Amino acid sequence: MIHHLFLPVLGNEILSRLEDQASCSLRPHAEATLAFTTDSFVVRPIFFPGGDIGKLAVYGTVNDLAMGGATPLFLSAAFILEEGLPIDDLRRVVVSMREACDAAAVTLVTGDTKVVDRGKGDQIFITTSGVGFVPAGRSLSAASCRAGDRIILSGTIGDHGIAIMSVRENLEFETTLESDTAALADLTRVMLEVCPGIRCMRDPTRGGVSSALHEIAAASHVGMSLSETAIPVRAEVSGACEILGLDPLYVANEGKLIAIVPRDEADRVIEVMRAHPLGARAAVVGEVVDEHRGMVVMRSRVGGERVVTMLAGEQLPRIC
Repeated sequence: MIHHLFLPVLGNEILSRLEDQASCSLRPHAEATLAFTTDSFVVRPIFFPGGDIGKLAVYGTVNDLAMGGATPLFLSAAFILEEGLPIDDLRRVVVSMREACDAAAVTLVTGDTKVVDRGKGDQIFITTSGVGFVPAGRSLSAASCRAGDRIILSGTIGDHGIAIMSVRENLEFETTLESDTAALADLTRVMLEVCPGIRCMRDPTRGGVSSALHEIAAASHVGMSLSETAIPVRAEVSGACEILGLDPLYVANEGKLIAIVPRDEADRVIEVMRAHPLGARAAVVGEVVDEHRGMVVMRSRVGGERVVTMLAGEQLPRIC
């Protein structure tokens, strides 16, 4: 739909890059680069282990800015409310958004509210937009990756998607499995301080790690080679995926990032990530290659290889 409808009609030099955020030069008005992004959140249920739709809306937008190397500053929020939504639930969401803004060091400065008829919505939908600034000389892009670069993952995958599904499907685990929802701007800050040459970063939300890597591979005209044994997955997530017939590589994350880093910088980046609370389980999970351009291939635990195909639809709808 994006490639066949939106881009042919609305496409331009900035939009057609398909980054998580738009980096727009303010020249001749100022010597600065503005980062701008927007996203909508329709998660069901609106409250889930580890978070809620309000926290998700703030952190999701902050993270899109952070993936471009920006410092997030301001947010807007538009609320679509269904008639009959309990005011206590709305208050809980709004309080959660304020707490998330404080934690992410951003300010919500403008917004809008609309109400739709009972049965014409599903409790609450939130659209947030975010603005930040990219320091001079910094330019991260999915089109900048090169063969030999290392693929770094900041931690375990699939936690958010399976936390949502555990509520929907009444799954029980021996330990509490919570969404990994978190603001990643501070983690990206320390990563870029030690390695200004990071090629690009992505937060693997809908479509998971697989979709994010496919997008990067297509933009850079390279291949991606993963090692299954290097990818961190919680035992609870792995077990739930087996029960539900899901692949963790396709499951949504809301507090993890993928970074493509020059080979000789990878160890240093991993070191600073593991010293940060949100990167304690960071790992090099693969490398960028010249072969099978535009494709993602994974070496399995038993030594074989399989193609990780691009997800053709939403494996888990209403997940964010």
